[in-house]
Amino acid sequence: MLIDIEGIDGSGKGTQARLLCDRLSRAGLSASLISFPRYEGTLFGRAVGEFLNGKFGALADVHPFLVSLLFAGDRFESKQFLLEKMHNSDVIVLDRYVPSNVAHQASKLDGAERAELTRRILEIEFTIFGLPRPDVVFLLDLPVGMAQELIARKTTRNYTSRKADIQEADGCYLERVREVYHQLARSEPNWRTIACCTGDQIRTFEEIAETIWQVGKTLPGFGVA
Repeated sequence: MLIDIEGIDGSGKGTQARLLCDRLSRAGLSASLISFPRYEGTLFGRAVGEFLNGKFGALADVHPFLVSLLFAGDRFESKQFLLEKMHNSDVIVLDRYVPSNVAHQASKLDGAERAELTRRILEIEFTIFGLPRPDVVFLLDLPVGMAQELIARKTTRNYTSRKADIQEADGCYLERVREVYHQLARSEPNWRTIACCTGDQIRTFEEIAETIWQVGKTLPGFGVA
């Protein structure tokens, strides 16, 4: 089973992916975690890190279709790695995957242009590159203001020395990314939205993880009672 954890920057994807992978392992399943982009693992992943550090200019300086090719290229380089993990594991938990590319790049456009870029990204990654489709996508939904508070608490990442990369620092951009994520969640039957706050209070990591687990148990093929 291929499980994808999605959400805007700062929503806790990495933490929830790790917690889910650990719990699946404790339940007796062979579970593996893969995080995208693979900043240190692929040539394209390193290029993504350079883009997020601002090496190629501001967000608006590079057309989103060209940016999408960096993220797609990272997964194409990782395809054999992913397939081998799938062959040797019961479950793969993904910390970001193809939907992340759609949400982040299509959010920079509107209307017909947004729809066309979405179509292109899905065709490139799933049809041309032949990447496997996820069985379920968990969308961690968190308001942008709260997400940026959590971003400010992050420790140094290996791809950037900045406190927030060029995507994380732009609140208006993150609002648009969140909007596209919601559009995807409404249009795809295998998506499940997980609320990460109650009112103006952010839920604990443990509470969110428990919700993911309980929702997951209702899905065919999740593999646990």
